[in-house]
Amino acid sequence: MENIFNFNNDSPVSNSYIEITGDYSMIIVAISVIIAVVASYTALSLNRRARENSFFHKNFWLLLASICLGFGIWSMHFVGMGAFSLPVNMGYNNIITLISIIPAMLASFIAFYLANLPRRNIWSYIFAGIAMGTGISSMHYIGMYAMEMDVVYTYDRLLFIASICIAIIVSVIAVYIFSKVQTYKTHYIIQLLISLIMGLAISSMHYTGMAAMHFYIPEGYELHKGHSHMTEMYGLAIIVTLGMAVLLGISLLSSLIDRYIEYRANYYDALTQLPNRRLFEKKLQTPKVLAVWHIHDLEYINREFSYAFGDDVIRALVLIFKSRTPSKTEIYRIEGHRIALVARDVDSAKQLIDDLKEIADVLRQPILVKDQEVFSYGVCAISEADQFDNAPNIYTNVLAVLNYPSITYNHNIVYYDPSVHTYTFEREIAEDVIRAMREDELFLVYQPKVRLTLQNIAGLEALLRWNHPKYGVLSPAVFIPILEEYDRMISVTNWIIDRVCQQMANWQQENISFKQVAINIPGEYVTSPLLLKVLKQKLNDYGLEPTQVELEITENSFVKNMEEAMRSVGAFRREGFSVALDDFGTGVSSLSYLKQMPISTLKIDKSFIDDVPISPKDSAIVQAIITLGESLNLNIVIEGVEKKEQVDFLTNTSEDPIFQGYYFAKPMKPHDLIKWYREARVED
Repeated sequence: MENIFNFNNDSPVSNSYIEITGDYSMIIVAISVIIAVVASYTALSLNRRARENSFFHKNFWLLLASICLGFGIWSMHFVGMGAFSLPVNMGYNNIITLISIIPAMLASFIAFYLANLPRRNIWSYIFAGIAMGTGISSMHYIGMYAMEMDVVYTYDRLLFIASICIAIIVSVIAVYIFSKVQTYKTHYIIQLLISLIMGLAISSMHYTGMAAMHFYIPEGYELHKGHSHMTEMYGLAIIVTLGMAVLLGISLLSSLIDRYIEYRANYYDALTQLPNRRLFEKKLQTPKVLAVWHIHDLEYINREFSYAFGDDVIRALVLIFKSRTPSKTEIYRIEGHRIALVARDVDSAKQLIDDLKEIADVLRQPILVKDQEVFSYGVCAISEADQFDNAPNIYTNVLAVLNYPSITYNHNIVYYDPSVHTYTFEREIAEDVIRAMREDELFLVYQPKVRLTLQNIAGLEALLRWNHPKYGVLSPAVFIPILEEYDRMISVTNWIIDRVCQQMANWQQENISFKQVAINIPGEYVTSPLLLKVLKQKLNDYGLEPTQVELEITENSFVKNMEEAMRSVGAFRREGFSVALDDFGTGVSSLSYLKQMPISTLKIDKSFIDDVPISPKDSAIVQAIITLGESLNLNIVIEGVEKKEQVDFLTNTSEDPIFQGYYFAKPMKPHDLIKWYREARVED
């Protein structure tokens, strides 16, 4: 029978037609709704990747999210149709069925694109919602047109319009909520809620549209016995369900691949595939032996041959290190011309020292690279466990050896000797800092602190960096202890205060506010009357308020001189400054004193966060600290957050946590920070 489409509220003109009704399989209906929700959740997850630093371009994730959601809408429709049965022949037009998926995917891409614009207003949300709702509706009614049935059907105008309005209105709400919470890494429950809303929009539109339909058959038409689905409908339902599962699997796999690539890019050297300096500093935890091999003549090789040949030389050297050291030895490329070798237990440390001598003999001979013999020149510096107190010192000791003035480069193995090496390196660093401040070798980077409950930036922390003309970029863990030992940190702190105030004044002129910037104050400076005088003077010079500055003080500063420290902090608080107790739990904590400290913020040290939530002990300690801090009405700042699992655990643990770590943003120079801020900000 010819398929007739009438858009009116009346039965067909001929009175020879009889209206019939169909039945739904509630199990298949439930499956169709689940498909819509799962597709929405996956699409939102993929879209969120577009806003993060990713190996793939953001448009790749937008396209993948659009395909996923569009296919999910399409699948939901035809699975939903598979749930509907009439006592007539039912089938579908293959070409129109395939065409019907296009508006859903196109509308999804438009909606996601508008929702990801850096600057948005209420019209952006409305247009995105209209695009999404229109796409859902178009897909549904094109899909219905693809159905081939021995019936005449009409639409109830009011329900027809209502179905489209439902799709648009609920889509606008979903897009608005999604846009408002996606600035930061949202909790999975919020994302699930948005997915349920979007799934509701898709499902409600479909079943409202189905309710608007009236089916008629001619008098005398022989009905099927009982209401039954066509075999083709079951086949289509199976195909789209399997297709949805494959698509979700591909989406998940691409996300995992992207995260793996991101990890490799952040923590591994591209040339040698060795862990890089960032991972080296992250994992430098009291090794038995640290050896750093400095290759002295790489620049000469690059000039004499080519940079490509120089790369081949580096790979050849790394192969020698790998093949001639114990399997437990960790090898890092910490700089272009330096390879670090770390042994963590007694046996591998002893074996490493023996193997280093063999490596030195090999490197004194020419190595064969691209059928050409090449001589290399270098030196190996070693620091052993019994010569240092903590991890930063062992690396400082190695640097002291490598930077000793009379060192030679004949692949000698030189052990750190405090009577020979310490004075030279540390004295040089201490003396260079005055020049470094004057010539801008010292510079500041800023790391955001994020409050999830309000979806905004709670402030920044100013962090000191040093690009030394001789030693390159020095780690703060190396030069700050030296500056403290040589009493240089007070003048450096004054320099930091001036630069921070100057930067905040510049941002203020550009109408940019980060609310508050935290400055680390060394312990010996906390109780000095000069600090408050410098702070007030700089704020006055740049037209700032004390509430715009937070002072971060370690708990060791309190423990050394508790009464003086509390008196000084009390003075800061009366002037309007916020005061944070930094690295809480790493010093000699005194809970009896904590309630007397006039602080405003408690910062939980990264060392407690690293193994959360995997470690039950660390998780319990963090929970206890958070509960303690909240009971004292303190702001809780959690440092070193790098994983989603940590965010999820800590969000459930604390009422209003403030996060700081690479999961949200790395420390950035001012121009990079502004770029990040403008991309992440969502306007009301």
